[in-house]
Amino acid sequence: MTFLEVTFERLRQATKAPVLRELRGDQVHSVTGGELLAMVQQARSFLLARGMKKGDRCALLASNSIRWVAADLAMMAEGIVVVPQYSRQAPAELVGMMTDSAPARICCSNAALAAEIKHQWPAAPHITLLDSIFAAEAATPVPPQHHEDSDAVTIIYTSGTSGEPKGVVLNAGNVTYMLGCTNARLDQLMEDHTGTSGQAEGVFHYLPFCFAASWIVLLTALSRNSVLTLSTDLTKLSDELKVAAPHYFLNVPTLLERVRAKITEAIEKRGGLAAKVFSHAQQAYLRGHNHEHRFFDPLWLWLARSMMFPTVRKGIGPNLKALICGSAPLSVETQLFFMMIGIPVLQGYGLTETTGICTLDDPNHAVPGRVGPAIPGLEMRLAENGEILVRGPNIFPGYWQRPAETEKALEGGWFHTGDQGEVDATGNWRITGRIKNLIILNSGHNVAPEPLEEALVQHLLPCAEQVVLLGNQRSFLAALITAASHDGLTDAGIQSAIESVNSGLPHYKQIRAFLVLPEPLSQENGLLTGNGKPRRDAIAARYAAEIDQIYQKKTA
Repeated sequence: MTFLEVTFERLRQATKAPVLRELRGDQVHSVTGGELLAMVQQARSFLLARGMKKGDRCALLASNSIRWVAADLAMMAEGIVVVPQYSRQAPAELVGMMTDSAPARICCSNAALAAEIKHQWPAAPHITLLDSIFAAEAATPVPPQHHEDSDAVTIIYTSGTSGEPKGVVLNAGNVTYMLGCTNARLDQLMEDHTGTSGQAEGVFHYLPFCFAASWIVLLTALSRNSVLTLSTDLTKLSDELKVAAPHYFLNVPTLLERVRAKITEAIEKRGGLAAKVFSHAQQAYLRGHNHEHRFFDPLWLWLARSMMFPTVRKGIGPNLKALICGSAPLSVETQLFFMMIGIPVLQGYGLTETTGICTLDDPNHAVPGRVGPAIPGLEMRLAENGEILVRGPNIFPGYWQRPAETEKALEGGWFHTGDQGEVDATGNWRITGRIKNLIILNSGHNVAPEPLEEALVQHLLPCAEQVVLLGNQRSFLAALITAASHDGLTDAGIQSAIESVNSGLPHYKQIRAFLVLPEPLSQENGLLTGNGKPRRDAIAARYAAEIDQIYQKKTA
């Protein structure tokens, strides 16, 4: 059975049981498996009535919701290729990706965004609001169309090093194989859960479904005995977690780092014995991790685990068995922090081209700082330059309408990830850096630096000479600037130029801090290559202290 056939069968079995919940302020909207199937049939009928057919592409431009899920399933059930788009993306960028994929129809949840798309793209296909798709009376659900493994089910756009988004085509075989792997890992995690006697797993979700790993989590949850609770307001995650009370959920490092900082700050503000116990417990745990045991260490940990950590865990989620983290490297310190308070953090690594996942931590043996072994059936090895190469059933068939780039990415039968890594004797991987220049923020967003660097230089001419963007594994972008002439290059002028560049960009592409370097980048000082390109690692090393001050000052 394909992943879609398995999902429809699971929903049919859960006809009267809740499978999806959507948090809307103080309200919780829930649908059963039967109700979701009815919504899916509504959308299928709508699409068929508008002439949509197998192989057509349809853009899905909306934030997470039950309707997003129903529309996605409906399109795939009719053999329509879904092109999900990030609703917070700049309209001009959305138009560029949709022009490239040439959808027969656009489904959008926001009337204002739909109007802006139409304004910027007068030749756009018909734009349908999700509300109208689900206005009709539901028909009797029918099974989905059967997919061959080679049938495309989605085109997910991702940024390349050139800054031009590329459409990653994923087929039914990719997704079916991946869900087998994710379900196997979750079976390990939940093996002692009372779900074996019929109780559903609780899953919380706040990451946009238009991202590959997030979408795989959605499909995995729908294919197993679980209730997936969708967040609709990122400012209320703490309150929403209390309502959801999940057993596990997917994260990006940014959130876990914020949670860690908030807990630490709250305990330090309390002061007294609590702060002392907490401080010594952390030191003890880190020494234990580094094999530097001391005779009094167990006492501090015992006190913290008895007096404090149960309350801390309850505040995050009383039912949590693990936090799952991906999309960007998580600091070892943050992973150890959650392990110390009794919440395992399981990491995964992958790219859109690998159907979101290459490696997954073993729930029974997670090693801090590493991202787990390769999923079963996937081969991973290192090229001579340290680049991670992978091949297996989850590797995409190619980029949409980009045969030359597809051939390059899949050269020699291996997908070239652009990442550097290392693997230990047990097959556990660690990601050490990027071959390419793509910046990966700790929110998981990918940013190609070159277009933004060029734009800022153009705004600063003739005063500025070079711009290098920072932000890898950080929470925002910052710019290093070298001056052609310090005359006229003022802080106010730089800030004005940055504001001009930021205008119209999504939040994660906006530059939020800058530093003027004392000397230009050159081949002589080792900061430029022979063909005039910045040596980014060398620049980061030379100005490490100054760069740290930029981020500390901005987040203080």
